[in-house]
Amino acid sequence: QVQLVESGGGFVQAGGSLRLSCAASGRTFSSCAMGWFRQAPGKEREFVATISRSGGSTYYADTVKGRFTISRDNAKNTVYLQMSSLKPEDTAVYYCAAKITGYSVSAYYDYESAYDYWGQGTQVTVSS
Repeated sequence: QVQLVESGGGFVQAGGSLRLSCAASGRTFSSCAMGWFRQAPGKEREFVATISRSGGSTYYADTVKGRFTISRDNAKNTVYLQMSSLKPEDTAVYYCAAKITGYSVSAYYDYESAYDYWGQGTQVTVSS
């Protein structure tokens, strides 16, 4: 069992930055690939970024590539999403998710159904 708690959301002007954190409970965090997803009002939840259990592999949605950076600290059981050059269209509830990957240290996943555990989400609002 993994429990995930996101933090760091808030209100920011376009062009600004925010760093989201996702703290995981349990001793299996280092066995999990992690992902960030987001859901804007009236839209389906979409993939944002993912990182392998080792942290050595990452993958981003085209809409955030070059602006967002995903990272993790396995000693702190935390995954981060550094968001820069924010745009109004980045406004959404951001969710982190965890997938237990077993022996694969480099696997990552960019689709919702791959993930086993989800956080409750944190709101990010970007004003124009």
